Amino acid sequence: MQAGKNIYFLSDFHLGVPTYESSLEREKLLVRFLEEIKEKAAEIFIVGDMFDFWYEYRHVVPRGYVRILGKLAELADRGIRLHFFVGNHDMWMKDYFQQELKMPVYFEPRAFEWNDKNFLVGHGDGLGPGDHGYKRLKKVFRNPVCQWLFGILPPMIGIGVANYMSRKSRAKTGSSEEVFLGEDREWLITYCREQLQKKHYDFFIFGHRHLPIDFRLTATSRYINLGDWISFFTYAVFDGNDVQLVSYLNKEEKIIRR
Repeated sequence: MQAGKNIYFLSDFHLGVPTYESSLEREKLLVRFLEEIKEKAAEIFIVGDMFDFWYEYRHVVPRGYVRILGKLAELADRGIRLHFFVGNHDMWMKDYFQQELKMPVYFEPRAFEWNDKNFLVGHGDGLGPGDHGYKRLKKVFRNPVCQWLFGILPPMIGIGVANYMSRKSRAKTGSSEEVFLGEDREWLITYCREQLQKKHYDFFIFGHRHLPIDFRLTATSRYINLGDWISFFTYAVFDGNDVQLVSYLNKEEKIIRR
């Protein structure tokens, strides 16, 4: 890494919900954050669920999000390397980001190394034990035939159905995502420990959980969940030596540290 530069990780913006007005407010906040870090950023990782719904039709781009997409294009043009991990709300990515933003798109967790520090980065959905219903559903959603069938629906119908399912899912989980379940019941902690049996990673960086967590797995390995930009406005930053999990809106007391 170049001296004086940082690598940033953030996830779970869910732009588009719950209302246009609140989504736009969060989008403007994200653009302000990206503007503030652009001088120090060597790379920026968006670790899934940037949108509450995204589908790349062949000739149609979902309406909205011009501010965040424009800012990402500006950062890419400055030479900042961008990365995107698909989440469970925006998994139907194709090549739009790669062509327009020079932004590689990853569909599975991926290992990275900087300054002899090993990272495993991914959105986090469908990992670890349990949640078999979602894992089956994820296979259906990832199936190319199912994606094609969805694509032949008129956007008005397809996006309407997707938004309904998203609201239903959010109503089911409610505020339960904001409670730390304990290390034995946090499935991503279990997943990280399983991976450590195969290979050492200094840092596991995930999203999806919506709860900002900085958990020490061993003396030399940590699991960091990025939280969200709905309630916590948290992100992680790697300065070449260590990773810090911080809140952009000074909600540090909400971060779970163990």
